[in-house]
Amino acid sequence: MTANPIVHIIDDDASLRLSLCSLFRSIGLDAMAHESVRCFLDTPRPDVPGCLLLDVRMPGIGGLEFQTQLQGLGICLPVIIMTGHGDIPMSVRAMKAGALDFLPKPCREQDLLDAVSAAIEQDRSSRVGRDTVAQLRSLYETLSPRERQVMALVTAGRLNKQIAGDLGLSEITVKIHRGAGMRKMGARTLADLVRMAETLKLVTPSV
Repeated sequence: MTANPIVHIIDDDASLRLSLCSLFRSIGLDAMAHESVRCFLDTPRPDVPGCLLLDVRMPGIGGLEFQTQLQGLGICLPVIIMTGHGDIPMSVRAMKAGALDFLPKPCREQDLLDAVSAAIEQDRSSRVGRDTVAQLRSLYETLSPRERQVMALVTAGRLNKQIAGDLGLSEITVKIHRGAGMRKMGARTLADLVRMAETLKLVTPSV
């Protein structure tokens, strides 16, 4: 499987798809072209950084409609909208829905390449963030239920003595759970543990 970034083009104009693929490959990017949203969804996608280049008006599902469905489909690729029929309300709608750029057809090649480069860099950064959360979640799953309780209370600012009272434990037992949780999470300091809890969005348990 290639690790090269991929630009996913969804446009019903065959000549444009061919032209765009040639343009992106000329700067070292891979491109996958699809004549419709359905073709895109039916095609296996390598798990590498990339972006979606969507035409607004296509048979079946249009670009703006598909953009609103991405999250529900578990597709996290950044979106660039292209259209030859754009207007200000349409561009505002696309940007509010999370599109990184809204480009007219035809557009300057450099404008398109700049937009695609920015989208790919955003996707790279997002992937690093998602990988970090997944790794932390995996470590968190190794904690016992009591260690999770103690971690949540410690990172909420509760002292060991207070946690002991909250959970009906001795203070030394709280310290043992706290130490075990920090070792399992790979946290060297309380500040590390707090940052991990914020990343995981832990909720302080009711006691």
